[in-house]
Amino acid sequence: MSTPVTIDSTAAEVVAALEALEDPKVRAVNEKHGDDHGVNLTRLREVAKPLKKNQDLALELWATGYTPARLVATLIGKPRVFTQAQLDSMLREAYVPKVHGWLVNYIVKKSPHAEALRLIWLMDDDPVVASAGWDLTTERVMKQPEGVDLPGLLNVIELGMGSAPDRLQWAMNWCLTQIGVCHEEYRERAVSIAERLEVLKDYPTPPGCTSPYAPLAIAELVSRREG
Repeated sequence: MSTPVTIDSTAAEVVAALEALEDPKVRAVNEKHGDDHGVNLTRLREVAKPLKKNQDLALELWATGYTPARLVATLIGKPRVFTQAQLDSMLREAYVPKVHGWLVNYIVKKSPHAEALRLIWLMDDDPVVASAGWDLTTERVMKQPEGVDLPGLLNVIELGMGSAPDRLQWAMNWCLTQIGVCHEEYRERAVSIAERLEVLKDYPTPPGCTSPYAPLAIAELVSRREG
């Protein structure tokens, strides 16, 4: 690895440190999941840690377009400082799955603009953008369901999840699962929808892991909550 980064490091120095960590074997694994880089994420976090929270550097790293640099940007950016327009633009650039996920989970969910962006993205014609809206909606379903039209969500899922593109389908399926887990009064309907649509029913699940098939996932997660 090149000279370790410090709190005063420039974007170019951070990028150089990340490039020194590129591993062809890691890249081969990541590319199977749609991620275009070969940096081990534990090592990437080690690069980010000494940088602390640094909004200006985060924006510079994001602007490079280099996936590991964008991942670091999501770790050092200040969620409450990004404008709504910045986050909307960044999300629409974040087609790499890991960048998309970290941006939503580490920045957008902690932003004061999360609810406004949820409503905008949920209705977007781009299925990848819409999937972020569903991710934020699932957060509301789990943690702040007041004011969320759960029956309406179930209607939308019932009508659209079966034919949705892959990443949108996964996001809708997780929302369906969490409605069933967190809201007992809608559990039976959530399971019924999932059984009829059979989304991810045959998804290969390693031993010891929870199946993404909603009826099985709901049953297991409810059992954990009640156990």
